[in-house]
Amino acid sequence: MKKDLMKAIENRRSYYNISNNSPISDNEIKEIIDFAVLNVPSAFNSQSTRVVLLLGESHKKLWSIVKETLRKMVPAESFGATEAKIDGAFAAGYGTVLFYEDQDVVEGLQNAFPTYSANFPIWSQHTSAMHQFTIWTLLEEAGFGASLQHYNPIIDEEVAKTWKISSKWKLVAQMPFGTPTGEPGTKEFQPLENRIMVFK
Repeated sequence: MKKDLMKAIENRRSYYNISNNSPISDNEIKEIIDFAVLNVPSAFNSQSTRVVLLLGESHKKLWSIVKETLRKMVPAESFGATEAKIDGAFAAGYGTVLFYEDQDVVEGLQNAFPTYSANFPIWSQHTSAMHQFTIWTLLEEAGFGASLQHYNPIIDEEVAKTWKISSKWKLVAQMPFGTPTGEPGTKEFQPLENRIMVFK
């Protein structure tokens, strides 16, 4: 099991060439989300992470929102490249996972533990990051390719309105996924001796 886990972490990569196919059922995708939300740790056991799974037309709608939001911001002469990236790398996938942090929970902890008040928003981001990594790795283990995107906050209002998401949920990241149609790019590693210190 140890080697299997290490291999799964090693294999997790950013895939930008994905298709609208799934190697597993929608119920199995939901089981991956359920497992992560139930078992990933959080500061003070806050359980502040909220996850929205978009499949089918909802997945397509999200990337239409992203595209139309950017159309208003990106110069017309440059928008072609932006549109191609969204259509080819994100909208082309099978689904998208939206990662949120519930600010009611964060603010409740700030009020309950004022000494640590400034830290709770930071710890909330740590919690979200662990959920992102876990779900990303499990999706890859299931045969998907995924990447992590950050079109928040420019899409937040329209996304919340479309799916009736609480205004207290803060969007942190978007993870489009689908069956890989190409290999990930080459990954470069900085020397470990510059990144790790050990003392005995």
